[in-house]
Amino acid sequence: METLRERKKRRTRDALLRAALELFTTHGYERTTVDEITEAVEVSQRTFFRYFAGGKEEAAFAVQDLAEAHFVAAVRARPPHEAPMEALRRAVLEGWDTINEAVAAVVPVELYLRMYRLIESTPALLAVHLRRSTEREEELARLLAAREGLDVDADPRPRLAVAAFGGVLRVTERQWSTGPDFSPEAMRALTAAHLDLVGPALTGHWRST
Repeated sequence: METLRERKKRRTRDALLRAALELFTTHGYERTTVDEITEAVEVSQRTFFRYFAGGKEEAAFAVQDLAEAHFVAAVRARPPHEAPMEALRRAVLEGWDTINEAVAAVVPVELYLRMYRLIESTPALLAVHLRRSTEREEELARLLAAREGLDVDADPRPRLAVAAFGGVLRVTERQWSTGPDFSPEAMRALTAAHLDLVGPALTGHWRST
C-alpha cells in the first residue's frame, strides 16, 4: 500500500510532468527551460532532476515510456498458444483501455496526444523517438523469441514480425496525427484496420482491375 510520503512524491512528479508537457506543447520543447517548469510547480531545480535525471528529454518521453511499458507487459501476459503476430495484435487492441487509464492517471489523454504530435514535428525529439522505437522493437523481438523458444540471433522471424508490427503502428500514428480526429478511439480503429491489411498488403496485388 502506498504511504503518505510515496503519494506526495508521486503527486510532485506528476505535477512536474504535466507542467513540462503543457509548456512543451504551448511554447515549444527547445524554448522551454527547466526553470520555467519548476516555477510552474513552485519547486527547485534540484527537485526536478530528482525525478527526471535525464532532464527535459526524460520528461518529454515519460508518459510514452509508461504506455509502452504497459504494452510490453500486455504482450508478456498473452496466452502461450497465440501466434506471435496475434499476441501483438491482441495486446495492443485489448490492452488499449488499460493503457489509456494508465496515461490518464498521470496526465490528461488530450495532453499526451498533443505531446505526441510535438514529438513528430520536432527534429530533436523525433530522432530520439526513432532510436527509442528501435530499442523497444529489440525488446519485443527478444520477448517473442523467448515465448517461442527461439534464439533471436539465429532465427530472424521475431525481429521480422516486430518490425512489420512496428511499421504498421508508425504508419497508423502518422495518419492519425495528421487526420481530423485526434481521439484515442480513432487511433484504436485505425490500428485495427491497418493490422487487418498487413497480410493482403504483403502478399497480394495492389493494382485495381
